[in-house]
Formats: sequence, structure tokens, C-alpha cells
Amino acid sequence: MVRRRRKELGMSQDALGDALDLTFQQVQKYERGANRISASKLYETSQALKVPVDYFFRGVEAFPETEVAESEITVSNFLISGEGLEMAEAFPKLSPVKRRSIVGVVKAVLADQDTDA
Repeated sequence: MVRRRRKELGMSQDALGDALDLTFQQVQKYERGANRISASKLYETSQALKVPVDYFFRGVEAFPETEVAESEITVSNFLISGEGLEMAEAFPKLSPVKRRSIVGVVKAVLADQDTDA
């Protein structure tokens, strides 16, 4: 959620790090989930990203951790990567025919990758 909001604002990791008195590397770790964000730092992050603190918890109440759908985990993992976020922003702008073509290409690459192993 931090990465998504930072990107929505067009803010760099350096700029967010400066606002939070952190290095951009620490911001990267927060965004990847490598390090947990303390409550006080989460509050500061919400201020820097101009959202209420509960922005980072949206949907959590609706889906207890043990009942999170596998598809939601897949989507979340996809959006965490820079390429995934770029694809998610660009994909809806394509025509349905082009979207199906891209899905076909990805499936073919995956099938080819499986034969390489």
C-alpha cells in the first residue's frame, strides 16, 4: 500500500525517505515487506502520503488473515513489483483483443520456461 500510494503521488523513494527521515533503502524494505513499519512510522508515512492511517488497513477487517483468497495474495504480489504495477496501469488501456494476446504470450513464455528447467 505504501508503494502504490507513493506512486500515485509521483513521489520517489528518496522524497518519501526524506519526509520520514529515512534512507531510500529503508523505504524499499518497507515497501517490499522486508521490514515491519512501527506504529509511529506508519503514522508519519500516512502524513507524508496524505492519507489517513486506516488507508493501510483497508480490507483487512473483511478478510481475516487465515481466509485471504489466494487470488488476492497473487494480485498483491504482482503489484509489489515495479513491472507488475506498470502492467496493471497499462493493461486496462488495451483493447480486449490485445489483452488476450498478451495473456497468450505470457502463458507461452511460462510454458517455454517450464521446458527449460
